Amino acid sequence: MSPLLKDLRGGLIVSCQPLAGSPMDHDEIVVAMALAAQAGGAHALRIEGAQRVQKVVSRVKLPVVGIIKRELSGSDVRITPGMDDVDALCDAGAAVIAVDATQRRRPVPVQDLLDRIRYHRRRAMADCSTNIDGLAAHRLGFDFVGSTLSGYTAETLCADDAPPDWPLIRQLSKQGCWVVAEGRIRTPEQAAQALREGAQAVTVGSAITRIEHITDWFVKAVRTASNAHGCP
Repeated sequence: MSPLLKDLRGGLIVSCQPLAGSPMDHDEIVVAMALAAQAGGAHALRIEGAQRVQKVVSRVKLPVVGIIKRELSGSDVRITPGMDDVDALCDAGAAVIAVDATQRRRPVPVQDLLDRIRYHRRRAMADCSTNIDGLAAHRLGFDFVGSTLSGYTAETLCADDAPPDWPLIRQLSKQGCWVVAEGRIRTPEQAAQALREGAQAVTVGSAITRIEHITDWFVKAVRTASNAHGCP
């Protein structure tokens, strides 16, 4: 087992991705989030955008899972869809490159993206939505298989407050995938449960770094309690 996989086993990956256009959407704030996550004991970081990857890598000692998000015409694939995206993230210093590995129509075959990552001698992560996605990525040779896109594709759409996709995590693990549980993990208890379900590592984003989402969860809970108890 490589040192990176060994270091990430049983660890927390913190996704420092503020909402686009939010008050937190600034390079220095992302770097500050990354430093705070490091101070709290995170094992790695997930960062969007080559420029931000470079800034975080220059300031933080943790390995970075790099992605680039794009809106494409003719394809719903958004996460690191192109060869140039892989090149940019590798040049920026990402240790792991994550790509959308779903079966959807795409501009570049998943195999080509993996080959490009290997050319740069980086580790590769497949962001998946179904067991079919994950098993296909595992057979291609991806180092990590994530449940990242469960809930974001047509066949897996679910409510925002749905629990993490435990069945998917279990299935991928039983098939020999090195699973990174990601998606709708909002509490420390759920993060721990992900490991019990077979994940090797856990990625948490919104519950740690997106203040708007966290505030909204609390506001809804307080409003519900207020209505139920007739608070003035």
